Amino acid sequence: MNVFDLSVLSSGGAALLIFFLIAVLAFEFVNGFHDTANAVATVIYTHSLQPTVAVIWSGIFNFLGVITGGVGVAMGIVKLLPVNDMMVMPFFESASIIAAVLLAAIIWNLGTWYFGIPSSSSHTMIGALLGVGIVFFWIHGGDGVNWGKAQEIALALLFSPFFGCFAAMFLMWFFAKLIKNKEIFHEPERGKAPPLWIRAILITTCTLVSFFHGSNDGQKGVGLFMIVLMIFLPAQFALHRDFDATGLLTTVNKVEQTVGGAMQKQKSKRKNEAAQEVLEATADLKILLSQGEQNRPGIRQELQKLNKHLKTTTTVKSFFKPQDREEMKHIADDLAKNYEFAPRWVVLLISLALGLGTMIGWKRIVVTIGEKIGKSHLTYAQGATAELVASATIAMSTIFHAPVSTTHVLSSAVAGTMIAKNGRKNLQKSTLITILSAWILTLPVTILLSGGLYALFRYIFQ
Repeated sequence: MNVFDLSVLSSGGAALLIFFLIAVLAFEFVNGFHDTANAVATVIYTHSLQPTVAVIWSGIFNFLGVITGGVGVAMGIVKLLPVNDMMVMPFFESASIIAAVLLAAIIWNLGTWYFGIPSSSSHTMIGALLGVGIVFFWIHGGDGVNWGKAQEIALALLFSPFFGCFAAMFLMWFFAKLIKNKEIFHEPERGKAPPLWIRAILITTCTLVSFFHGSNDGQKGVGLFMIVLMIFLPAQFALHRDFDATGLLTTVNKVEQTVGGAMQKQKSKRKNEAAQEVLEATADLKILLSQGEQNRPGIRQELQKLNKHLKTTTTVKSFFKPQDREEMKHIADDLAKNYEFAPRWVVLLISLALGLGTMIGWKRIVVTIGEKIGKSHLTYAQGATAELVASATIAMSTIFHAPVSTTHVLSSAVAGTMIAKNGRKNLQKSTLITILSAWILTLPVTILLSGGLYALFRYIFQ
């Protein structure tokens, strides 16, 4: 079975699509320099695993993390942009948008990697998406950037490093009180592997960071890949391949019947207003479904409206009977599966790109994490603590579909362990200033860069 049909595009359009998909994979490859390298930093620095073994091990669990992590974070990335509006734009518009996002992200990621700065690929991608979204809104109007989703993501990116730092400080203090064998608090000896029990702890924490990194960061690349596919091939990727218009029509009729019946029993105008929006959405969707599947982008948009209004109605107190409320919640979740998806082959390609990037560019970041954040070198306990905190933070973020930066969470956790050991004086200010500067500058720089590139490309190709 073909993964997609290029015959609907011109030869130039097909070539451009392939180029952009390869560019997304290149972005994920560079992402491996930055983010996935953090997962193997402690096991390599402490000589718990040889670099080749470590990156292969990490790659396997990154892959498993992406496969089992769902698509919640990926769809959060997709929701940042008015994809429904972009799917109906002229070809040059689509090409300009994608080219601007990818070029801005790759330029910033490569630049910070070259100088060994643990910059965030998450910040980079989100800034690039926001930049084109803002300029798109200025030019075309429409829905513009989903600022609600952008605010959720910004809060997750902002607070996760602080949580990582303070959690690592506390956990390091707790371990110092609890663990009697002080060998784990020693710095690694050059060229010598630690005792077996310490190696086991460090390999376990590396595995956890790798797995949860895949479940969160890997999904961001999946989301970007899906944006490209939807904008270039909306008829094929606006909805799931197994989308069934006839079956969906039956479901929509059920929603209409249940909500309409509940409205007749209500006297509250406010409650009926919420339900009326559901009925209007079902009416619009039924018109499209009666025409078959030819307008899949339009069906996607109406499905999203229905899902949004139906979820709102289920939160209205005493509107539905308890069993009807549960049924409507279940239907809302099923409706979302029609447009919140990612093919397995997309996940596989992103996983491979991440793993290969780790194998090529891990060394610069490993040295920064191990030696340049604190004035003393990273101890076994500090490495294990930082990775334990990072994996827990990323896991919680994935559960709540919030993208976070592995780089900044782990870097801040390492800083927290250094403070726990000898106070703030144990931190290298120059490195922290560099990391903090990248953290502050990444979003505004990539927003301006991608927005400017989009306007430039649009002017050139229009």
